[in-house]
Amino acid sequence: MTSKPRFGSVVEISGVDWVEAVNKAGEDVWVVVHLYRNGIELCNVINHHFVHLAQKFPLCKFIKAVSATCIPNYPEANLPTLFIYSNGEMKDKIIGRESFPSGKLTSEDVEWMLSQTGAVETDLEQNPRKPVDDVFAKTIY
Repeated sequence: MTSKPRFGSVVEISGVDWVEAVNKAGEDVWVVVHLYRNGIELCNVINHHFVHLAQKFPLCKFIKAVSATCIPNYPEANLPTLFIYSNGEMKDKIIGRESFPSGKLTSEDVEWMLSQTGAVETDLEQNPRKPVDDVFAKTIY
């Protein structure tokens, strides 16, 4: 019986590394790729949270890559982007600022989002963001 690979840290890749690092990561290995650009605050925040999440979920491979080195002319408006892979195939994607919770993004927010894709098994019982109760909308009806 072979044991599953363990990772535990964030790996930075460029386009030439993509197939080997992502598509050929291994059987039953989840890979989360963060496409980013330096200078975009939310990208920096996600990179910071990736360090903690990689340690917390060592069976998941966490990768970051400067978008321009992997996908030429990738639109900056699509950053940050998370691509979620398993068994060499893309399973989900989270693209652009609008796809992330507003306000200060926490490690728990990212963990919850990744758990919803299947990439990690979280011990969080519910979304750390409490749903906003729209009192105004309730008074209209």
